[in-house]
Amino acid sequence: MSRSLDEILESCRDCRNCELGNTRTNLVFGTGNPQADLMFVGEAPGEQEDLTGVPFVGRAGQLLDRYLYAVGIDRESVYIANILKCRPPKNRDPLPEEEDACIGILREQVKAIQPKIIVCLGRISAMRLIKPDFKITAEHGKWFRKGDFWMTAVYHPAALLRDPRKKEDMLEDMKAIRKKLSEGQEPSVV
Repeated sequence: MSRSLDEILESCRDCRNCELGNTRTNLVFGTGNPQADLMFVGEAPGEQEDLTGVPFVGRAGQLLDRYLYAVGIDRESVYIANILKCRPPKNRDPLPEEEDACIGILREQVKAIQPKIIVCLGRISAMRLIKPDFKITAEHGKWFRKGDFWMTAVYHPAALLRDPRKKEDMLEDMKAIRKKLSEGQEPSVV
């Protein structure tokens, strides 16, 4: 029997499965439609997310919002989460043991939401959820079947802030996600 998102959240409030639970300002559990067909998964909260307790609200999140708007996807219709629920110091990459401490929570979130499509935001999320040797530059926008879900990865919005040349690729990937979501078409599998 799967737990509801509220039950999962309640069990996370006092989590100290890794050291990040001792340094966070807020738990950043996830936000959005609990029955979403489309779920986005990033790697970890940043500073603004830690302050607010909401994923993807800083500069990268604002850019993600612009892409969602550009392709006609309402942010309130999707669910957005991260692998980690607590911010790593100075926004460093998550450590494998931190990912291990949180991955069960993400799995429970996915089980509760039952999305049709999971989009990994960036390399780290794709390496954990799609395949360990995922290459974001070569494989962004490609579709993978994992259990009951279609999965793809796009550039992390923070990477687009650092390298605007990738913004057009992101737009094309987001258009393909929108098309898959609205048409229910079967993408070619890698």
